Amino acid sequence: MLKPRASLVVAVYLCAAVLRGSSAEEKSELKRITPVPAGEQIPIMDFFRPWTMREPKLNPSGTHIAAITTVGEDRHQLFVYELKTKKGELIGGPGDKDIYEIHWLNDRRLLFQLSGQKLWGLGLFAANVGAIRDAYPLFQYWNSSVIAVPSGNRLRPLVWNRHDSIDTGKDLGVVEVNTDLHEGSFIDLVSAGASDKRALDAQSDNANHITVHYPAPEAGMAVGYLADKEGRLEFAFTEKGGDFSLHQLVAQKWKPCAVNLGEIYVIGCGEQSGQLVVLGPPQQGKPRAVQFMDGATGRLGEVLLQDDAYDFDGWLYRDVVTHDIVGAVFDRAGLQVVWFNESYHQLQKKLESIFPGLLVRIINNNEAKTIFLVATSSDRQPPTYSWVDLEKGSVAVIKSSAPWIDPQRMQPMNAIKFKTRDGRQLDAYLTLPAGASKANPPPLVVLPHGGPWVRDTWGFDGEAQFLASRGYAVMQPNYRGSTGYGWMFPEEDEWDFRKMHDDVTDATKTMIASGLIDRNRIAIMGGSFGGYLAVSGVVNEPELYRCAVSIAGVFDWEQQIKSKKYDRYDSPVFDRMMRKLGDPKLQQEKFDAISPLRHVEQIRVPVFVSGGKEDQIVEIQQSKRLISELEKNHVPFEKFLVSDEGHGMGHLKNEVELYSRIEAFLGKYLKQVKPGS
Repeated sequence: MLKPRASLVVAVYLCAAVLRGSSAEEKSELKRITPVPAGEQIPIMDFFRPWTMREPKLNPSGTHIAAITTVGEDRHQLFVYELKTKKGELIGGPGDKDIYEIHWLNDRRLLFQLSGQKLWGLGLFAANVGAIRDAYPLFQYWNSSVIAVPSGNRLRPLVWNRHDSIDTGKDLGVVEVNTDLHEGSFIDLVSAGASDKRALDAQSDNANHITVHYPAPEAGMAVGYLADKEGRLEFAFTEKGGDFSLHQLVAQKWKPCAVNLGEIYVIGCGEQSGQLVVLGPPQQGKPRAVQFMDGATGRLGEVLLQDDAYDFDGWLYRDVVTHDIVGAVFDRAGLQVVWFNESYHQLQKKLESIFPGLLVRIINNNEAKTIFLVATSSDRQPPTYSWVDLEKGSVAVIKSSAPWIDPQRMQPMNAIKFKTRDGRQLDAYLTLPAGASKANPPPLVVLPHGGPWVRDTWGFDGEAQFLASRGYAVMQPNYRGSTGYGWMFPEEDEWDFRKMHDDVTDATKTMIASGLIDRNRIAIMGGSFGGYLAVSGVVNEPELYRCAVSIAGVFDWEQQIKSKKYDRYDSPVFDRMMRKLGDPKLQQEKFDAISPLRHVEQIRVPVFVSGGKEDQIVEIQQSKRLISELEKNHVPFEKFLVSDEGHGMGHLKNEVELYSRIEAFLGKYLKQVKPGS
């Protein structure tokens, strides 16, 4: 039987690393890694502090764990811990630089990225365990002086990544191809302004080891690549005129595939050469199936999984030795784990009995299948990471990601249902403050997610818990366009922003009808597309909300499309929006209807507007124009526009300041009662 035992030295080491990284000038609160006493109000910082550990990953043999750890206020560094010796290495970029997106390439070699000012991707790096401080590139881009490296640390980039993300084939720029495999490879699509496409062996220590393996597909812009399960490059995705196409590499030449990516979504590679795992075509009246497909012909094969209520939105779990698909992790109302392998299924049941009442997720395991890395969490508890040693029959806690959070002081999140005006049933999540009841209904903050093509799900949410701690009920509605619900709606609804607004309105009215909240004290608040929905809410429903909060929102969709036009040869966003949302010149009435900036005169309540001046996703000009229109129409407003920030607040001090102002704003306009403890 597996028995939990005390936290090991790794937890002590990580705590010490956090303390060592704090400067004398920082508030003592940053050094505190325990909850505040029960009688004190929980500080804003505790809900938004970067977690002490993120992305822990076990190497193939199970000898080391690599993770992102937070040092000081909000610097993210790479930590590698050896299980046998209980010793670790810690490395980070100098100044305001952060390490993110780590991957094991094999037992000794790590791949990771470095960013600057929480804004700019500065490079991709590879390093061997035991020599992380001497990490060096496979090749050095033309302007390595971007990174100022302190004496004794020769950290230099593998490749420059101007799109600021490692991706698995759904975005532009640097693209990861199965780098978690023992023989992983790395494909770089756009290398430091190079005119050709480069493929790099990310395991090589030879700085001159650069080979141009394959030309880019000629049919449009290359936007992603996909390898087979052994890491061999096999498929490419291209975009032209807003449409996506699939190509297969045959005899070192790209051949177009008979696959309609308009109705097929590629999840990953299959079990055999030329095979894919896809979200199949829409089916009348039921969710789409996860199934195999022949990449060349588009012929569908065996169904792996078909949920009875949700389209698949998740990822596949593969055996670390054979790379066969053994399970799937996806979102329903909450996270769901399905195993196709009986041994994993039994292990899951055993782990759930060890951690009762918690969501248990196996992150990965070693090749011998004796050590498993596990995350446990709930709606009131951020993830805690442990490793399970099946040979010793023990469970060892590595680290709580947020030890300053006391689960007993957090509020439960309840999954609820609401009906849209066209009769569809969607999920929303309700977090009530302490002491709330029908006899004592609290004010409500409606918190629609951004995206829009993501979803809210059950689990710990720092923003919702912060608002609940201040006495607010929080409702997080999913809406058409949120992933998982595509099968319910016509295809055109995926881009129907007005109907998305209507869904949020319907969810809010459902809460009013429940009697659980004060119908006269409701605010709407969101970031990015959620910020759009917040302002759209007070434009189109002037009597429903008492105030609105928008963070990095879009308010004029014609302006948003125009801002992407200059990147159309590097990014598919402009062409995609023109194809799916429409041409503003030809559909002026539609764009007037969905752009709240053009109807500010209808707003009757105060608005809080926030954004980062370096935002590359939604230009800060959108927020500035909204502020100008609010002022012109004598609408009360407050603003918080911040230099050196992007799409949201990346620096903790700015995030704390933002939510301090939001707390004051909501308290002022909702006439909030005394905050709960």
